[in-house]
Amino acid sequence: MSTADLPESMRTSVLAGTKTITMEKRQLPVYGPGEVLVKIAAVGVCGSDVHYFRHGRIGDFVVDAPLVLGHEASGTIAAVGDGVDPSRVGQRVAVEPQRPCGKCRECLAGLYNLCPRMEFYATPPVDGAFAEYAVIQDAFAHAIPDNLSDEAAALLEPLSVAITTMRKAHVEPGNTVLIAGAGPIGIICAQTAKAFGAAEVIVTDLVPERRERALRYGATRAVDPATVDVATAGLDVDAFIDASGAPSAVSAGIQAVRPAGHVVLVGLGNPEMTLPVEHIQNYEISLTGVFRYTNTWPAAIHLASSGLVDLDSLVTGRFGLDQVEEALESDQDPSSLKSLVYPWK
Repeated sequence: MSTADLPESMRTSVLAGTKTITMEKRQLPVYGPGEVLVKIAAVGVCGSDVHYFRHGRIGDFVVDAPLVLGHEASGTIAAVGDGVDPSRVGQRVAVEPQRPCGKCRECLAGLYNLCPRMEFYATPPVDGAFAEYAVIQDAFAHAIPDNLSDEAAALLEPLSVAITTMRKAHVEPGNTVLIAGAGPIGIICAQTAKAFGAAEVIVTDLVPERRERALRYGATRAVDPATVDVATAGLDVDAFIDASGAPSAVSAGIQAVRPAGHVVLVGLGNPEMTLPVEHIQNYEISLTGVFRYTNTWPAAIHLASSGLVDLDSLVTGRFGLDQVEEALESDQDPSSLKSLVYPWK
């Protein structure tokens, strides 16, 4: 596609206020040196999108102006800025939806996900990808192989969260991993734990349908925490990953970790909660959180394209750009796992 073939405007889905989505015609975003214009193919609906839609904020991130949601994106490069290889036009890509400054202490240390000047898709005030086109830096538009679908390419973003989680949890072959929560991130974490070599993956969830689903996606055992006391069941796991955000699940999971084991908090939960500090201290448990990712797309592309992680079958809802509100509400259905928006549908 040449620049002459590009339209002057595009359709965009906009969060205009709490639980208010509008469709707008907007000018095509401007791409500068080192950037590419991506024609968006598919965008996953994330829990953070739903939270902004329903509550207008996540912690200190407050929606105080119209915002375009959506950060799990794939597409095709439609145009490139100065300094970018023009042969990239027409290339299918997965979007890593962040723009770090590249100059701060964290960026220079390789921790660009913690950049204090980060511009991240669909995080106020930065617009996301529920639109026909979006702009990203050349290096953050990752080329994907032909055997990877647009859907899977979009879901490399939550897979990147799972890869970061496994790295922080030090998961290695033969480990036993406990995961609380069988929602989208919990399910992707279960698959990724197996891909990292975990011998046993135990998933807990209160909902029977979700426990059954976990067994189809990497879990070797699914536990109902309402009937099994995870803290005292003698699980003695190498790593505990919380993908639920529930204080009771976090506390019980920590107490199930063996001496010198690892705990990683992934789920969005209460900003403050009580932790079993005595267990953490006496057993020298390493506890950390996950905030996005760094340098994960190559690994994510390998896991998805090789079949070690199945992303395509996670898609349970497909919506057009004018159905974004319906897509954001689709999580109300307990059978829903991952909904995608297709701007050109």
